[in-house]
Amino acid sequence: MEPKERKDLHKNYHDNHYGFPIHDDNELFGRLIMEINQAGLSWETILKKEESFRKAYNDFNIEKIAAYTEADWERLLSDAGIIRNRLKINAAIENAKTILALQKDFGSFENWLTFHHPKTREEWIKIFKKTFKFTGGEIVNEFLMSIGYLPGCHDSNCPVNKEILKQKPMWLVKK
Repeated sequence: MEPKERKDLHKNYHDNHYGFPIHDDNELFGRLIMEINQAGLSWETILKKEESFRKAYNDFNIEKIAAYTEADWERLLSDAGIIRNRLKINAAIENAKTILALQKDFGSFENWLTFHHPKTREEWIKIFKKTFKFTGGEIVNEFLMSIGYLPGCHDSNCPVNKEILKQKPMWLVKK
Protein backbone atom coordinates (compact mmCIF):
# COMPACT_ATOMS: atom_id res chain seq x y z
CA MET A 1 0.00 0.00 0.00
CA GLU A 2 1.36 3.40 -1.01
CA PRO A 3 1.97 6.05 1.70
CA LYS A 4 -0.86 8.24 0.34
CA GLU A 5 -3.30 5.29 0.37
CA ARG A 6 -2.29 4.48 3.95
CA LYS A 7 -2.74 8.10 4.98
CA ASP A 8 -6.16 8.25 3.28
CA LEU A 9 -7.26 5.04 5.00
CA HIS A 10 -6.39 6.41 8.44
CA LYS A 11 -7.75 9.88 7.63
CA ASN A 12 -11.13 8.49 6.57
CA TYR A 13 -11.47 6.52 9.82
CA HIS A 14 -10.24 9.45 11.94
CA ASP A 15 -12.42 12.05 10.24
CA ASN A 16 -15.63 10.06 9.71
CA HIS A 17 -15.84 7.19 12.18
CA TYR A 18 -13.56 7.31 15.23
CA GLY A 19 -15.52 8.62 18.22
CA PHE A 20 -18.79 9.21 16.38
CA PRO A 21 -21.88 7.69 18.03
CA ILE A 22 -23.28 4.60 16.33
CA HIS A 23 -26.98 3.85 16.77
CA ASP A 24 -27.37 0.73 14.62
CA ASP A 25 -26.86 -2.53 16.54
CA ASN A 26 -25.30 -4.35 13.58
CA GLU A 27 -22.79 -1.53 13.09
CA LEU A 28 -22.03 -1.47 16.83
CA PHE A 29 -21.43 -5.20 16.67
CA GLY A 30 -19.30 -4.78 13.57
CA ARG A 31 -17.09 -2.30 15.39
CA LEU A 32 -16.75 -4.76 18.27
CA ILE A 33 -15.76 -7.53 15.84
CA MET A 34 -13.15 -5.24 14.28
CA GLU A 35 -11.76 -4.19 17.68
CA ILE A 36 -11.53 -7.82 18.80
CA ASN A 37 -9.74 -8.75 15.59
CA GLN A 38 -7.29 -5.88 15.99
CA ALA A 39 -5.84 -7.45 19.15
CA GLY A 40 -2.15 -8.10 18.47
CA LEU A 41 -2.28 -6.41 15.06
CA SER A 42 -2.19 -2.87 13.71
CA TRP A 43 -5.42 -0.95 13.23
CA GLU A 44 -4.30 -0.36 9.66
CA THR A 45 -4.47 -4.11 9.02
CA ILE A 46 -8.08 -4.13 10.21
CA LEU A 47 -9.04 -1.04 8.21
CA LYS A 48 -7.63 -2.63 5.06
CA LYS A 49 -9.75 -5.72 5.70
CA GLU A 50 -12.97 -3.96 6.72
CA GLU A 51 -14.83 -4.73 3.49
CA SER A 52 -13.71 -8.35 3.68
CA PHE A 53 -14.98 -8.53 7.27
CA ARG A 54 -18.33 -7.08 6.16
CA LYS A 55 -18.63 -9.65 3.39
CA ALA A 56 -17.46 -12.61 5.49
CA TYR A 57 -19.72 -11.70 8.42
CA ASN A 58 -22.93 -10.96 6.46
CA ASP A 59 -22.55 -7.18 6.81
CA PHE A 60 -22.32 -7.72 10.60
CA ASN A 61 -25.91 -8.97 10.79
CA ILE A 62 -26.22 -10.16 14.40
CA GLU A 63 -29.06 -12.62 13.76
CA LYS A 64 -27.27 -14.28 10.85
CA ILE A 65 -23.96 -14.54 12.72
CA ALA A 66 -25.65 -15.97 15.83
CA ALA A 67 -27.08 -18.73 13.60
CA TYR A 68 -23.73 -19.65 12.02
CA THR A 69 -23.11 -23.37 11.68
CA GLU A 70 -19.93 -25.41 11.70
CA ALA A 71 -19.76 -24.85 7.93
CA ASP A 72 -19.80 -21.06 8.45
CA TRP A 73 -17.08 -21.37 11.08
CA GLU A 74 -14.94 -23.37 8.64
CA ARG A 75 -15.65 -20.85 5.87
CA LEU A 76 -14.44 -18.01 8.10
CA LEU A 77 -11.38 -19.95 9.17
CA SER A 78 -10.37 -20.37 5.53
CA ASP A 79 -11.17 -16.78 4.44
CA ALA A 80 -7.85 -15.02 3.72
CA GLY A 81 -9.68 -11.67 3.62
CA ILE A 82 -10.19 -11.64 7.39
CA ILE A 83 -8.16 -12.56 10.46
CA ARG A 84 -8.25 -16.35 10.62
CA ASN A 85 -7.98 -16.82 14.35
CA ARG A 86 -10.16 -19.51 15.93
CA LEU A 87 -10.66 -17.61 19.18
CA LYS A 88 -11.63 -14.38 17.39
CA ILE A 89 -14.04 -16.17 15.04
CA ASN A 90 -15.58 -18.02 17.96
CA ALA A 91 -15.91 -14.73 19.87
CA ALA A 92 -17.81 -13.13 16.97
CA ILE A 93 -20.32 -15.99 16.84
CA GLU A 94 -20.75 -16.31 20.61
CA ASN A 95 -20.95 -12.54 21.09
CA ALA A 96 -23.68 -12.37 18.43
CA LYS A 97 -25.70 -14.87 20.49
CA THR A 98 -25.08 -12.79 23.61
CA ILE A 99 -26.24 -9.62 21.85
CA LEU A 100 -29.45 -11.34 20.73
CA ALA A 101 -30.17 -12.10 24.40
CA LEU A 102 -29.35 -8.49 25.36
CA GLN A 103 -31.69 -7.25 22.62
CA LYS A 104 -34.50 -9.35 24.12
CA ASP A 105 -33.86 -7.94 27.59
CA PHE A 106 -33.05 -4.32 26.68
CA GLY A 107 -34.59 -3.81 23.23
CA SER A 108 -31.20 -3.25 21.60
CA PHE A 109 -27.46 -3.55 22.10
CA GLU A 110 -27.33 0.25 22.19
CA ASN A 111 -29.93 0.30 24.99
CA TRP A 112 -27.80 -2.17 26.96
CA LEU A 113 -24.79 0.14 26.59
CA THR A 114 -26.89 3.17 27.58
CA PHE A 115 -28.33 1.31 30.58
CA HIS A 116 -24.80 0.80 31.94
CA HIS A 117 -23.67 4.36 31.22
CA PRO A 118 -21.87 6.15 32.79
CA LYS A 119 -19.09 3.88 33.96
CA THR A 120 -15.37 4.27 34.40
CA ARG A 121 -13.10 2.46 31.97
CA GLU A 122 -12.38 -0.16 34.64
CA GLU A 123 -16.09 -0.72 35.37
CA TRP A 124 -16.81 -1.12 31.66
CA ILE A 125 -14.01 -3.65 31.30
CA LYS A 126 -15.47 -5.78 34.14
CA ILE A 127 -18.94 -5.70 32.55
CA PHE A 128 -17.61 -6.61 29.11
CA LYS A 129 -15.38 -9.41 30.42
CA LYS A 130 -18.38 -10.84 32.29
CA THR A 131 -20.71 -10.49 29.27
CA PHE A 132 -18.63 -11.08 26.13
CA LYS A 133 -15.83 -13.29 24.84
CA PHE A 134 -12.36 -11.94 23.93
CA THR A 135 -12.88 -8.49 25.43
CA GLY A 136 -9.78 -7.40 27.29
CA GLY A 137 -9.04 -3.92 28.58
CA GLU A 138 -7.63 -2.40 25.41
CA ILE A 139 -10.39 -3.86 23.22
CA VAL A 140 -13.12 -2.52 25.51
CA ASN A 141 -11.45 0.88 25.85
CA GLU A 142 -11.01 1.31 22.08
CA PHE A 143 -14.50 0.01 21.31
CA LEU A 144 -16.15 2.41 23.76
CA MET A 145 -14.02 5.38 22.70
CA SER A 146 -14.68 4.62 19.04
CA ILE A 147 -18.47 4.71 19.53
CA GLY A 148 -18.57 7.75 21.82
CA TYR A 149 -19.06 6.13 25.24
CA LEU A 150 -15.63 7.03 26.58
CA PRO A 151 -13.72 10.24 25.84
CA GLY A 152 -10.24 10.36 24.41
CA CYS A 153 -10.51 9.75 20.66
CA HIS A 154 -9.60 13.25 19.65
CA ASP A 155 -7.69 16.07 21.20
CA SER A 156 -9.95 19.02 22.09
CA ASN A 157 -8.30 21.13 19.36
CA CYS A 158 -9.01 18.55 16.64
CA PRO A 159 -11.66 19.85 14.19
CA VAL A 160 -13.26 16.38 14.13
CA ASN A 161 -13.86 16.67 17.88
CA LYS A 162 -16.19 19.63 17.23
CA GLU A 163 -18.23 17.47 14.81
CA ILE A 164 -18.45 14.66 17.33
CA LEU A 165 -19.61 17.06 20.06
CA LYS A 166 -22.52 18.14 17.81
CA GLN A 167 -23.72 14.52 17.86
CA LYS A 168 -23.75 14.44 21.68
CA PRO A 169 -21.59 11.40 22.38
CA MET A 170 -22.53 9.48 25.52
CA TRP A 171 -19.34 10.49 27.33
CA LEU A 172 -20.85 13.98 27.54
CA VAL A 173 -24.04 12.68 29.16
CA LYS A 174 -24.02 12.46 32.93
CA LYS A 175 -26.79 10.69 34.80
